Amino acid sequence: MEHETHAHQHTPAHTQAHAPAATWAVAVQATLHCLTGCAIGEVLGMVIGTAFGWGNLPTTVLAIVLAFLFGYSLTLRGVLRAGVGLRTAVRVALAADTLSIAVMELVDNGVIVLWPGAMDAQLDDLLFWGALTISLAIAFVVTTPVNKWTIGRGKGHAAVHRYHH
Repeated sequence: MEHETHAHQHTPAHTQAHAPAATWAVAVQATLHCLTGCAIGEVLGMVIGTAFGWGNLPTTVLAIVLAFLFGYSLTLRGVLRAGVGLRTAVRVALAADTLSIAVMELVDNGVIVLWPGAMDAQLDDLLFWGALTISLAIAFVVTTPVNKWTIGRGKGHAAVHRYHH
């Protein structure tokens, strides 16, 4: 009987270890992860588009596509390292990051579009880097509560947590 009681006490603790609490710290960590991938893709896309003299629309589209690509790639890397198959890893990355990246990109690009002159700033212009930095910071602040909410529902970045060691 004592062994059964111990098993019942162990199960909830074991479950808690696999389902992260929806704390602000966990949400910030998930959002920083998302921000890293988004920022790499966003900067790379804007640098490429600006360097090639592309217009605002193709440059923005490239930046968004690369933000999603790098955002998903960072999650994929971690999940694949846990020994999960590629198909499962892709599903986990899509489930974990889609809403977070979408909110981050919507806010980030919205700020850039609304910022006077930011869309036309060049790589050697302080406005280019300043607007990009501030827009990503605002996107981080807006996306963190979204991630906290999804993690609290067992969605979003919570899907990745079980694959971390």
